[in-house]
Amino acid sequence: MDTDASGSGGWRFAQCFGDKGEVEDITEADIISTVEFDSTGNYLATGDKGGRVVLFERNEMKKGCEYKFYTEFQSHEPEFDYLKSLEIEEKINKIKWCKRQNAAHFLLSTNDKTIKLWKVFERSLRVVSESNLLDGQRPIAPPTHSTQLKLPRMQQQDNIVAAVPRKVYSNAHAYHIHSISVNSDQETYISADDLRVNLWNLNISDQSFNIVDIKPANMEELTEVITAAQFHPTQCNVFMYSSSKSNIKLADMRDSALCDRHAKMFEEEEDPSNRSFFSEIISSISDVEFSHDGRYILSRDYLSLKIWDINMESKPVKTIPIHDHLRGKLCDLYENDCIFDKFECIWGGDDKHILTGSYHNYFRIYDVDTLNDVVLQADKSAFKAKKMGGPMPGNKMGMKNGRPGSLRETMALDTLDFNKKILHASWHPRENTIAIAATNNLFLYSAA
Repeated sequence: MDTDASGSGGWRFAQCFGDKGEVEDITEADIISTVEFDSTGNYLATGDKGGRVVLFERNEMKKGCEYKFYTEFQSHEPEFDYLKSLEIEEKINKIKWCKRQNAAHFLLSTNDKTIKLWKVFERSLRVVSESNLLDGQRPIAPPTHSTQLKLPRMQQQDNIVAAVPRKVYSNAHAYHIHSISVNSDQETYISADDLRVNLWNLNISDQSFNIVDIKPANMEELTEVITAAQFHPTQCNVFMYSSSKSNIKLADMRDSALCDRHAKMFEEEEDPSNRSFFSEIISSISDVEFSHDGRYILSRDYLSLKIWDINMESKPVKTIPIHDHLRGKLCDLYENDCIFDKFECIWGGDDKHILTGSYHNYFRIYDVDTLNDVVLQADKSAFKAKKMGGPMPGNKMGMKNGRPGSLRETMALDTLDFNKKILHASWHPRENTIAIAATNNLFLYSAA
């Protein structure tokens, strides 16, 4: 992957949506909190902290992989739980597309408490173009003969994109929902919070089945929480969930109604010599994802990526350090709460590459076989360079694999901005195009 002289691995900046100017005061509501391609890659959805969902569609008029605005709608509003005296944010935590079965699109979006199934479809807007009442601005005299009678005619004026909530799945989670995953049968999905995983039928909004419950009888005995959950891509009875105790449990719904007894558990024993005050926090898994063939599991903790073979539970087949340069700064990161940041991890559409984010708007793409990596930066300078026809920033001197001056070296410097971070990304299912959420901007990158 990292074979070209520029060190960008053939990746180039393609597009940016959002405010392209240097904005110091970014509105909290505009910060993108999730991004997701649909199963065809022709549509892309983003959700933000203001509860809005924005959809983009592929621009067929352009040769490359380019997108244009499709529609935007308000998915969630801020609420107040009077029983618990708790504000419920409108922030969209996750969006998942359902496979398209007709002309309409269906997608699930969730905030901390409520999941909604949205139907997005195109509708033609028709207006009355001819009648007996008005001729432009002037009233018409009543017709004196039947031949003068004008029947009202409808004329198509415009096509609009409408978004309608078809189902609202609420009141099933006592804690904040952090994961939703649609099953391969396209009939059911799971939603997960810190202590429970619920199974839903897409067509039934008032009933769900609790399939994992790790809540102890006495909350003072609580030692771990669920951090992410996902269905297997092809086997509709298998799902996994990760924990803050650095393990991933694979569960089979055919085994029992309550899947507290896992079928497999993937866990690596910690080296006692590396233990520190921060060990438990940095080993907590923030995201897990099955490869598209279902054979491997990718997991991300604070400092590393791990690839697990589904047939080998004792240790990962590969461990990739992401933030080794931050080991000495864990105290500072703990004080500014950055140590609790939840970075996502993504498989490429071909299962040969993986992607995850870092600070200062850096993100890294790895070749699974060779572990060669490409470091890119979702930064305003990327589209400035594109306008001027120059190379991507930071890749100017023909550097490769960490030679002086490269982005990889810059990434390890003290001057990192920890407020800029790539937490959310999505990979096109059929080609090398990636969507990166960088604060209030959506960046698109493509590779040949």
